[in-house]
Formats: sequence, C-alpha cells, structure tokens
Amino acid sequence: MTIKLTRRAALGLGAGMGAALLASPAILQAAPAKVLRVGWQKGGLLGLVKGSGAFEKAFADQGIAVSWAEFTSGPPLLEALSANALDFGYTGNVPPIFAHAARGNLVFVGAGKGSLEGHAILVPTDSPIQTLAELKGQKLAFKRGSSAHYATIKLLETVGLTLDDIQPQDLSPPDAIAAFDAKAIGAWTIWDPYFAMAEARPNTRVLSTTEELGAEYNFYSANGDYARENPELIRKAVEVVAQTGEAGQANLPETVRVFAEATGLSEEIMNRSLTRKGANLGGVSFVRPEHVAYEQGVADVFFDLGIIPRKLDIASVVWTPETSS
Repeated sequence: MTIKLTRRAALGLGAGMGAALLASPAILQAAPAKVLRVGWQKGGLLGLVKGSGAFEKAFADQGIAVSWAEFTSGPPLLEALSANALDFGYTGNVPPIFAHAARGNLVFVGAGKGSLEGHAILVPTDSPIQTLAELKGQKLAFKRGSSAHYATIKLLETVGLTLDDIQPQDLSPPDAIAAFDAKAIGAWTIWDPYFAMAEARPNTRVLSTTEELGAEYNFYSANGDYARENPELIRKAVEVVAQTGEAGQANLPETVRVFAEATGLSEEIMNRSLTRKGANLGGVSFVRPEHVAYEQGVADVFFDLGIIPRKLDIASVVWTPETSS
C-alpha cells in the first residue's frame, strides 16, 4: 500500500493519535506490531526496498503488513515519524538534527554513506554567476533543515561566505524547481535524484558539487517508542535494508530498472544518480562510532551558527541491538 502524506496531514494524524492515547490509557501498553509504516523519498535506498518488496517478504511470516508514505524531503518525514504517524524512515544528515533539536520522539537506528557528488548548487545556463564567490547577495534556494542546508553552508564556507552573505530561500524541491524555471532565484542547492533530474535539462548548469567536501553519511531513524517496543523488528528492518543495498550494488542495471519503476523517474535519471563518484548502495549498518562522530560534527555546526536552539548529544539518541536488549 502506498500513500502520500503531507506535512499538515502528518501533524494532524500525530495530534489525533496523541488525543487517543490520553483518552485510552490502556493503549499505552506495548503490543507486538502488526504494521511497519515506512517513510521514503525518491532518493535513498528505501526506494529499492520498496520496489523490490523486500520488507513485505521479510515480515510476511510474522503477519506484519508494510505501508509506504512518500515525502519530497526529510524534514516533514521526520515530523511524521516523531508524531507517531510513521515507524521507520530514511533521510539525509541534517533532518534528524532539526528533529532532535525540537525534542522529537525518534532515534537513529542505521547509517550508510552517500556519494561524493550527491549535492550541487545549480544556476540557469545563461546566468552570469560563474563562481561560488559570485553567489554573494543572490537568492539561493534550499530546503531548510535538509542535507542541502548543510551543503550550502559548507560550499559557501570554501569561498569565505556565510548564509548572511546570501538571500536564503526555504523551498522544497517542487517549489524550488518552479522558482528556478521562472528565474525567481539565482541559484539552487539540491540533492539526488532531483539533482540528476535538473542536471539533464538544457536550462541548468552545475556551479559546484559537494565532491571536495568529502563523503557524508545518511541515516535511518525510527519512532522512539516503536523501536523500544519492537527491537527485533527494527533490527531486522535495518538488516534487510543492508542486504538489499548489497544486492542492488552488485546488479546495477536491474537496480536502476527497479528504482525507476518505484520512483516514476526515468532509468537515465536513476542511472545518473546511482553512478555518481563514490556512490555505493552497500555498506548500510547499525550506527557505529564514526557515524556518531560525523553527525555530532554536523549538529555542532548548526548550533554554533545559532540555527538550532540547543547543543545535541547524538550518542544519547542512538538505538542499537545491544542497547535495546
């Protein structure tokens, strides 16, 4: 079953569930899960998990159904997860930081490495902007609280600029591409596969990718209560994602086909996204110390800039099979 969940619907659903819990204390008693509600995006390994039916096959013998909700970016996905409208989901590096800064009810449960060129700042083909330094004073779009937010900060930093030197525009990918086409913005920071989609169009030029910034990690999160009440299910979910990624990397032509069918994007776009420098669907694991150190560094950047209201302790919101036993 596939549903699309808007931010408003997710928050409304979460509020409704909260009211139900208050009205019926008995519901608070943990019971074995009968459904795994997964939030996914067109980018990320969960598209392949969805397209291959890997979760449905893995949990069928336990009588656990799987439902899928698609999001255009990570921030609303994690809002839904924290509000108990989802159980498990994938995002880039930054959405969990904003969610935890807001004291969301979620935990890190897995991590994987992204490609070196998975993000880029784009400008119109005929734009006079030729260097990152020339972004000063320009309207630059990115989704606040997304991985593109961090990529923007770090790319500007390479030429001595900060967010104060540009005019940030908080736009989701669909809104940003419309603004880009109308030339209402001077530039746009975006991630794959939206990057691949835009890059293939004749009106788009790549100003800079994130290749020189080094590899980044992406994360799998779960609702905090769900993870505590269903540790074996979460363990298996992360293991299935890891196995699907390894198998997918070993057979990229088939993977591209399945991804394209699941996302509705062309095989050309998915192939471009999945073959970036450093791209590898394998390597997903439970959260390890290097993941924690990386994410702590990202969180500290946002705190030091005054963008999030409090300093985070990433290690304190990590779930592992060992900590759940």
